[in-house]
Amino acid sequence: MLLHLSTWPEVEAYLQQSRGIILPIGSTEQHGPIGLIGTDAICAEAIARGVGEATQGMVGPTINVGMALHHTAFPGTISLRPSTLIQVIRDYLTCLAKAGFSKFYFINGHGGNIATLKAAFSETYAHLEDLQISNAEQVQCQLANWFMCSSVYKLAQELYGDEEGSHATPSEVAITQYVYPQAIKQASLSPKVPSGHRIYSATDFRNHYPDGRMGSNPGLAKPEHGKQFYDLAVKELSNGYLEFLNPE
Repeated sequence: MLLHLSTWPEVEAYLQQSRGIILPIGSTEQHGPIGLIGTDAICAEAIARGVGEATQGMVGPTINVGMALHHTAFPGTISLRPSTLIQVIRDYLTCLAKAGFSKFYFINGHGGNIATLKAAFSETYAHLEDLQISNAEQVQCQLANWFMCSSVYKLAQELYGDEEGSHATPSEVAITQYVYPQAIKQASLSPKVPSGHRIYSATDFRNHYPDGRMGSNPGLAKPEHGKQFYDLAVKELSNGYLEFLNPE
């Protein structure tokens, strides 16, 4: 059930059955010479919708722009500052909590969002208590990074080994190829790709990672791999969402 394709009476009826909502969040950033700029949001949205279908859960609108300041030396990248993203998340959750939602399951597609999201959750808990919202003490947020699913990691190692890398990875590119086969890109990739450098400013990032990749070979990606990653992530995160809703 997609929030943006529902009416308010349908949402009100849903809340009689469940207080949980799945929120996909990604990023709009460079992903090397063949990775789509929307990769992180595309992956998070597709997997979140799959989890929603598998669990009969409500899926909120995708948060397409995240914290990607270190990628802004590449054209096309759009980023929020951490402080801005924290306020965006807080405002999203405040509105939804007022409506009656209390279990927020974020399916994340971008590693750069992790620290900011955790800070946003803490800010939100305090904000809701300050507002004295009736269900403030019941509000809980959980972060689920699809790319960190154990089944996904295992398959990525089996298919790509060390060439999976840590950014513009073949696993995430494969999912975009599965979701948008009409948008598969081709380019000549240098066999020499740097890795292991710490992330500082955007200029420093591009100096160390000139084509945007971090130890990865996205040329290995295939749409059929993407279907495998999608299925594994949906299964693992569906279980995670149900456990979050109904802890033992």
